[in-house]
Amino acid sequence: MQNSAPQVETVENRRKRLKFRAWHRGTRELDLLLGSFADIHLPVFTEDQLDQFERIIENSDPDLYNWVSGLEPAPPGEESQVLSLLLQHRFAT
Repeated sequence: MQNSAPQVETVENRRKRLKFRAWHRGTRELDLLLGSFADIHLPVFTEDQLDQFERIIENSDPDLYNWVSGLEPAPPGEESQVLSLLLQHRFAT
């Protein structure tokens, strides 16, 4: 019987996984917004900021879209440094 130790995800692999999830949301609008945000910020985020981003992208597309478009404020429990950055982010080609 082999002893299978739990595998630890490296920070670089985590960044790649989060970037993929940001670019593959299901709605094109959020793909562009979150993907371009991830391209800019994920390479320099600390692990705490990666945690914050991961919590943000766990939310539904309609909720995220309403927050970033200003239709609804984010709930108080969702507020973070990374969400503030995201709300200021503007996609430009």
